[in-house]
Amino acid sequence: MPGDNPGMIEYSNLYKAVRKFALTEPVWSGDRQIYFTKPDEYYDLTLVSRRVYGTPDEYIAIAAAAGIDRMTTQKMTERELVLPTKAKLQAMKSALGIVTTVTSVR
Repeated sequence: MPGDNPGMIEYSNLYKAVRKFALTEPVWSGDRQIYFTKPDEYYDLTLVSRRVYGTPDEYIAIAAAAGIDRMTTQKMTERELVLPTKAKLQAMKSALGIVTTVTSVR
């Protein structure tokens, strides 16, 4: 079934979609959120993902919004990130055929 095991192409398309979103989404849009990165997040995009989305799994969206394409060697400096809301990110992933399981945290 498509989406069960997304590959590099799907995640590459997600990167491109989130990067475009970060650069073009209007300021007044309800689908965007702003996050100011912190010094402890320089080399740990999963930490930003955890703080924004509640899971470390959305690090590709963080990298795309920051314009980072070499995650193992490229440092993220303190900056303002324009990110899709959790609902918008899920809609983007769904449109690209990336299906993720949503877990409830109590």
